[in-house]
Amino acid sequence: MSTKPVAAAVVESLTGYAQKIQVGRHVVGADEPTFRDGTDTGPAPYELLLSALGACTAITLVMYAQRKAWDLGQVHVELKLFKEGETTRIERDVRLGGALTPEQRARLLEVCEKTPVTKTLKAGAGITTRLVEPGPD
Repeated sequence: MSTKPVAAAVVESLTGYAQKIQVGRHVVGADEPTFRDGTDTGPAPYELLLSALGACTAITLVMYAQRKAWDLGQVHVELKLFKEGETTRIERDVRLGGALTPEQRARLLEVCEKTPVTKTLKAGAGITTRLVEPGPD
């Protein structure tokens, strides 16, 4: 498959569980909390996953509202991930600060279910992993 990726990231280990994530020109950290023997220098991987979902939700709602000329006000997305045995579920609460009609609110709720990251998570994504030989430093 030779299509251009939608997104790309490079992750490098630092000390302990701390990770340096390079995404384009942005650098983000990741780690585990101290109660999991990390040093808590950045969000844990599941927190980054929820952050991506929340950011995509908010951005998509803002884009949609701008096209419709609706006053969303501030968008606040709160997310929680639960693992119960083999089942994983995410709760997403969206608060919109603008004065919206019930019809607009219903439509925006539908839009939340169609954001790109939401659709990817719900559909699942195939993952291909290769162990490659180290390159020259």
